[in-house]
Amino acid sequence: MRKIFSIILILCAIFANAQKKDYSVVAIGFYNLENLFDTINDPNKNDEEYLPDGGMHWSPLKYKHKLHNMSYALSLLGTDVTPRGCAVIGVAEVENIGCLEDLCREPEMAERNYKPILLEGPDRRGVDVGLLYNPDYFTPTRTQGYMLRMKDGVYDAHGDTVHTRFELLVSGYLQGEKVHIIVNHWPSRWGGEEYSRPRRVAAATLLMTITDSLYQHDPKAKIIIMGDMNDDPDNVSCAEVINAKLKATTVGAKGFYNTMWPIFKKGIGTLMYQGNWNLFDQIIISEPLLNAPRSEWSYWKAEVFNKDFLVQKEGIGKGGPLRTHGNGGVWLNGYADHFPTLIYLLREKK
Repeated sequence: MRKIFSIILILCAIFANAQKKDYSVVAIGFYNLENLFDTINDPNKNDEEYLPDGGMHWSPLKYKHKLHNMSYALSLLGTDVTPRGCAVIGVAEVENIGCLEDLCREPEMAERNYKPILLEGPDRRGVDVGLLYNPDYFTPTRTQGYMLRMKDGVYDAHGDTVHTRFELLVSGYLQGEKVHIIVNHWPSRWGGEEYSRPRRVAAATLLMTITDSLYQHDPKAKIIIMGDMNDDPDNVSCAEVINAKLKATTVGAKGFYNTMWPIFKKGIGTLMYQGNWNLFDQIIISEPLLNAPRSEWSYWKAEVFNKDFLVQKEGIGKGGPLRTHGNGGVWLNGYADHFPTLIYLLREKK
């Protein structure tokens, strides 16, 4: 009896010690900023619609409002859990590095000293992907853009020229721990999902080439894939080409877990089309982030950031994201046509 009592006391002591363990938490997000253009004409870009005399009547005042709105939303990402917000945020639909620099000068962003990364690619719309990072948390060491090429050029399976965004790889140290972040904005569903599918399959195939290279150098590479895939978690590109799993327990070595798939299964999305939800804005992580020791960064949880201020309250699109412009180019002074997504990583404090 005394032996049993002693064992119980030991177990209680172990449990109490475990309860006292303190963890650091970081948030990592993604946000499609929906056409963050400046007002300056760039002859090398298709930016005519976003000029003062363009279809959207884009003015310095509207641009300033856009910057303010986006910085406000970005600054709140992750603050429910970690007061200083996201350590890293991938972004899409940005015209140039100057737009990100302007964004980082907004008070909410400047307060946290966010820094921008963007490589300009060949996208026909003139928009690119980028990365915002807080240098208190993340130190980049490598930046590389990968162009989507098919067969003998930049063509898709239907023979159409595809000018699309780079897949942006940023490697660095997340508070001393090596991580690789790949920001994506895959080809749209223009022409229909089935017609355009080969383009996104090609984008996913390119992504796997990047991750294979990372895994070749480090079988335990911690990889975070994020972006507007223009596909849902259960589409071919994500579920088969990447083979990103619905259940974390089914992810094998060098495999991937789609943190957004369980959320999508609940009927939650990031954008609304004709009254139906899609979850295109995905964050996919490599197996080492699922099974890391407690002393290393490991996956905790994910969410769609669909706070009330980001939601359209009336009219066409009610219940979906509150956009910058509505039907017919009417200025709504909103945010974007997508909700942001984010994940949280944690590790035991030393």
